[in-house]
Amino acid sequence: MDLHQRSLRVGITALVLALVFRLFDLGLPEKLAAWLVQPDVAAFLIYLETGRDVRFPSSEAVFSPDFLESPPAVSPLPAFSGDTPVELTNSSTKDPDISALLSEPLQWDLYADEPRVLILHTHTTESYTRSGETYEETAAFRTLDEDYNMLSIGSRVAQRLTQAGIAVIHDRSVHDYPSYNGSYTDARSSVEDWLEACPSIELVLDLHRDASGSLYDQLRTTVETAAGATAQLMVVLGTTYDTFEENLSLGLKLHAQLERQAPGITRPLQLRASRFNQDLCPGSLLIEVGAAGNTHEEALRAADQLADAVIALARGTQSAPA
Repeated sequence: MDLHQRSLRVGITALVLALVFRLFDLGLPEKLAAWLVQPDVAAFLIYLETGRDVRFPSSEAVFSPDFLESPPAVSPLPAFSGDTPVELTNSSTKDPDISALLSEPLQWDLYADEPRVLILHTHTTESYTRSGETYEETAAFRTLDEDYNMLSIGSRVAQRLTQAGIAVIHDRSVHDYPSYNGSYTDARSSVEDWLEACPSIELVLDLHRDASGSLYDQLRTTVETAAGATAQLMVVLGTTYDTFEENLSLGLKLHAQLERQAPGITRPLQLRASRFNQDLCPGSLLIEVGAAGNTHEEALRAADQLADAVIALARGTQSAPA
């Protein structure tokens, strides 16, 4: 190696060392290290390395083993417009502007520390057609067995929402036993108590199952989904109170989302000249999960679809304008 090449290498080395010392003097390595452990950056680096989509609790150090798996991705929320098909049956005297209500943005945020969702059952003891199960009935298609009445359906929805990071209250009160009469009055007291205790609640789901027909020929509603034979769902809205259109706007979007993720899963949305305690809170819906002719397993699959639709709506509207 000649003298010129040696001099050149020594000069380059000196420049590199001078640059390194300058970077240390400016504190850039510390700043780079601090940037690398920011939650979003750390989560991205883990994703590049492992393919896992994670997030870190605010109380834990970044890169700690106590990270949380991020909620699984869902299909994009459809752009609801007046052209979105929603099949509807109106037996009330009201004539709401369906296109306008469907197009209105949802003003809610279900992702918070406080409970945002209340699930209850006005007709708690409603059950389904037995398919090998053994449990005691209090009447035809009714039971106090929580593994097979509407409490089991509510538990399935609550579990799925909770796993997605949505805080849920599941009211497990029995409102229709020993007396079926007065069940809505009894349920009303429960809703009022919960709304007073948790004013953060933005969605109230009253889960029922439908019934139509004779003792030996009950209505069975099914659609084939990826999970198998699944009971259909029906959104029911009362109209005899001033704010019913707020609930209807939500019900229309839920109906549309359900149809988008599982075509045929819904029966026509029902508008009825009733109240159903939906006057107590904007965001109140009555959902019929199948009918007495369905099996319990078919109803549980419908509960999964219902929960998935609520999750999709919640994720798709977090950035809605205030």
